[in-house]
Amino acid sequence: MPNDLRTLGFHHVTMVSTDARRTLAFYGNLLGLGLVKKTVNFDDPGAYHLYFGDDTGSPGSILTFFEWRNARRGAWGVGGVHHIALGVATPEAQLKWKRRLEDAGVAVDGPLDRGYFRSLYFKDPDGQIIEIATRGPGYAIDEPADALGQTLITQPEERMPEGRETAVIRAITHPEPVPTVTPDMKLEGIHHVSAITDDLVRAGEFYEQALGLRLIKQTFNQDDGKTKHYFWAAYEDGVVSPNSSMTLFGWEGSTYVSRPGTGQTHHIAFRAADRGQQDAWRDHLVSMGLNVSPVMDRNYFDSIYFRAPDGLLVELATDGPGFVVDEPIESLGQALKLPSWLEPQRERIESALVPLR
Repeated sequence: MPNDLRTLGFHHVTMVSTDARRTLAFYGNLLGLGLVKKTVNFDDPGAYHLYFGDDTGSPGSILTFFEWRNARRGAWGVGGVHHIALGVATPEAQLKWKRRLEDAGVAVDGPLDRGYFRSLYFKDPDGQIIEIATRGPGYAIDEPADALGQTLITQPEERMPEGRETAVIRAITHPEPVPTVTPDMKLEGIHHVSAITDDLVRAGEFYEQALGLRLIKQTFNQDDGKTKHYFWAAYEDGVVSPNSSMTLFGWEGSTYVSRPGTGQTHHIAFRAADRGQQDAWRDHLVSMGLNVSPVMDRNYFDSIYFRAPDGLLVELATDGPGFVVDEPIESLGQALKLPSWLEPQRERIESALVPLR
């Protein structure tokens, strides 16, 4: 594919919750993410759409939530996301997260040595699996940095369930309470997204041809040792770009399809630099035979949507104009913001929403 149509990584991930106030408490207060935009679902303006991220909501840092108060519980499977991983710099900071989460009554599994990073796992209030993964040691520990993804790698026994010292892992934590998110604990955006597919070869061809991602790791699920687990990312000159790793568990030939709903990812979004590139990209995707939506104005970015062969909904979103287009940085997320075409309905929309604070 053309070199100028290679995504730099994730733009955002959108999930589903049943209670926007509870979501704000968990992701904002407990995890320390900034609420960078309080708005509504433009396709369903009677429901909140909350955006969390770094100070400005830069691409790759953004988690968004549709509030569907009466939606049924979703389930992961083929064409769905298993978990979302957020990055943290060091194992020491990760242990602070374990202590902070457990002190708040959140059940945590880990830290587990995944080789390329260390991982904690827990669930948000709606059941979405969240991981906190360390920045390193990185994907080059078992392959040359300039030749990633060329070998099917079997993980050593100590990383598998039978080799783990479960009691030791359960007991290890930070020695003191962590009442506030300290600077070293800052979450570094989307570390990776792990989804499930029924055909790894077909899925890999899709992500490579549609988005320009490259295969960087062929290995096995470290929780069963049998399921193939492949990684793709924005990867050039031996460097894997941050906030770009897409991993897939291969449930080859499975008919167990994901069920949309609360506690599940609605869609994943990758980056396009601007509208001009997005238009060219749309032409490219259509030439691949994909059913691609028209460009949709989301106020803070422009979006097109299409599906992976296994059914996962994928978005390509422009980097700009960004979240400061309708409010200053110092007050991001404080007021309910509506696009111009919904502004005449503000009174009705606000009356249907439950106050967040």
